[in-house]
Amino acid sequence: MPFENYLRGPTENRKVPQEPPVEHYESAKSLLDLFSQKGKLVVVTGAAGAIGGAICHGFASAGADLCVLDYKYDTALAEFLAEKYNIKAKAYQVDITKAEDVETCVKAIQKDFPGRSIDTFIANAGVAWTHGSILNESATPDAWKRVMDVNVQGTFHCSKYIAEVFKLQGHGCLILTASMSSHIANVPNYQTCYNASKAAVRHMARGFAVEFAHLTEPAGRIRCNSVSPGYTDTILSSFVPTEQRAQWWGLTPQGREALPQELVGAYLYLASDAATFTNGCDIPVDGGYTCV
Repeated sequence: MPFENYLRGPTENRKVPQEPPVEHYESAKSLLDLFSQKGKLVVVTGAAGAIGGAICHGFASAGADLCVLDYKYDTALAEFLAEKYNIKAKAYQVDITKAEDVETCVKAIQKDFPGRSIDTFIANAGVAWTHGSILNESATPDAWKRVMDVNVQGTFHCSKYIAEVFKLQGHGCLILTASMSSHIANVPNYQTCYNASKAAVRHMARGFAVEFAHLTEPAGRIRCNSVSPGYTDTILSSFVPTEQRAQWWGLTPQGREALPQELVGAYLYLASDAATFTNGCDIPVDGGYTCV
């Protein structure tokens, strides 16, 4: 009997099933080889932060060449990664809240790495909400807008312009940094703005997973997933008093915050050739916080 793909548009090939990547797995010497990032070009936004920096180190150690993006331009990390891991790395300054900045940066990467595909783009940049209740004097509309501009609008800009590249090259992996706060309302701290922004990011990953999969023929060569970190020891939480952070630890089954390095494995998996059927997925790395 005939099968038809109802997710595709009227002018697209609607043949079902799509061809699975059988040869991809048969050619691998071992499953472990599929996790290698050798020969891949990976872009990381928010690279100057603790989580972004850990991601860069993780991918460089797995053999990837890195494009290190951040609001603050600093070549030190790229130079260190290149020397330590014997890979290519280049730093770029970009304000992800400005669409034209993101578009220009993506084009600069293509120019600086001629003939290379951008294999993985990790939209990791984000800012925290530090104003507590929206009834506090400092919780102004501008403060709310700033978080939304970076976390939501900025992630959209990155997703839009890298999707154009992925479509042309016929493949790509997009990973968005969401948060466990996209699943729950944190206590005792009030951060509704941040939670809402990260819920939007997590749901963008699901929507883009469906939308972008149909940009290639056969379908599915472009994947989009998200990672939802829990409380992590970074500068974003350094403003919170230790007494309040201790309450976070008490609500986490593992009884502590994460090291940034403990998040990296989820990103490496999602970007790897072992994840070819993982699409629209969110991986919480939260020490079990969202279980209770």
